[in-house]
Amino acid sequence: MTFTITIAGAGSGYTPGILLTILNFKKEFPVNEIRLYDIDEEKNSDMGIIIDYLLKKRKESIKIIVTTDPKKAFEGSDFIFSQIRVGGMEMREKDEKIPLKYGLVGQETCGLGGFSYGMRSMKGFLEMVGYIQKYSPEAWILNYTNPESIIAEAVRRKFPHIKIINACDMTIGIEEMLEHSFGYDRKNFISTYYGLNHFGWYKEIYDITREMDIMPEILEKIVSSGFDTSIQDDSWAHAFNIMADMTKIFPTYLPNNYLQYYLLSDRIIKNEDPNYTRANQIMDNRLKKIKETVCNIKENKDLDTIDYESSNHGLYIVEIAVSLIHNKNDRFMLIVPNQGSIPNLREDAVVEIPCYVNSKGVEPIALKDKIPDFHKGLMEAQVAAEKLLVDAFFENSYQKALEAFTLNQTVPNATVAKKVLDEMIEENGDYWVDLN
Repeated sequence: MTFTITIAGAGSGYTPGILLTILNFKKEFPVNEIRLYDIDEEKNSDMGIIIDYLLKKRKESIKIIVTTDPKKAFEGSDFIFSQIRVGGMEMREKDEKIPLKYGLVGQETCGLGGFSYGMRSMKGFLEMVGYIQKYSPEAWILNYTNPESIIAEAVRRKFPHIKIINACDMTIGIEEMLEHSFGYDRKNFISTYYGLNHFGWYKEIYDITREMDIMPEILEKIVSSGFDTSIQDDSWAHAFNIMADMTKIFPTYLPNNYLQYYLLSDRIIKNEDPNYTRANQIMDNRLKKIKETVCNIKENKDLDTIDYESSNHGLYIVEIAVSLIHNKNDRFMLIVPNQGSIPNLREDAVVEIPCYVNSKGVEPIALKDKIPDFHKGLMEAQVAAEKLLVDAFFENSYQKALEAFTLNQTVPNATVAKKVLDEMIEENGDYWVDLN
């Protein structure tokens, strides 16, 4: 049996890594057709040129379809890998810079930038899910589209029976830093992690070779020496250094590094350039690389410099597909309805926890113990803010949006929340639903 997959948001610079990962798994995940789908025709066409080149270089005979037509993209597809970015980098730049102008965290998935992105993503993603339900209702959607907790909540409300798995590869990035910094092998890890997406903590990392929880040892090493960030670019090296500092302040659990935007927001804001944010870095590097690569392929020059590789981003989503197909029951950190998995957190929260993936889909793993009040309090407030935002989307409610912005954990008062909300309504225009 072979499979047809659709990459939604195919114009992304992550797409070559996904393709090369698929090729590395061709025995377990034989793909006969890949459809590249993006509403940005130019970016999709550019990526089609790169993907076609990579397939020819590897002497693969996989059929490629490059399309902006939902019917052509989704009809008969077995898997949809979604990484859409509604509004593109241009709107991400606004998400980051508008909050910074008011002295708040400016980040694409966290804080009010994340809420702005969430409003756009809900509109675009739900429209896409409607197409998938129409043209390929039995397909599995493997979703990377951010902000994932908000997306998962919106999909749960409108399409409760759609076949979707929401995944984030940040925990892989953290575990690989533990490998690189301290000499561990993450293949030996059985990790216990809980939280919301980009808002969680490792409670335990059990090493199967040593038959013990090595978390106390890991925490001691981070506190004493920090991470070895030599494999990271400057932005991510800075993030892992701050993660080490968070661990020193709260040395009982290992935090997701995105918690820096909530727990150490003063440091983040102080070190940000409000005129040149992460979005600008990506536009000047990753997106520029795509254009240069396309130009080189067209002119048949410098082809040895085309150095795309299989990526963790691609690895996680492909391994989930393989576990579904072969009933492997492999363990992943996934975003799912709580339903008692975290026993002292509200039932209807959308949480990120360990889950098994098999032919039936996702089976969450419940925690044995209640989580600490500190974590619970942070999570309860953030869950309430996210749910208010989803309410605002479905009810077209300005009031609910203002409440969501005010309750967001990066915001000190309603006055600034309203100023940012009003400016984001103006800047987003039709990307958002109308708020009355």
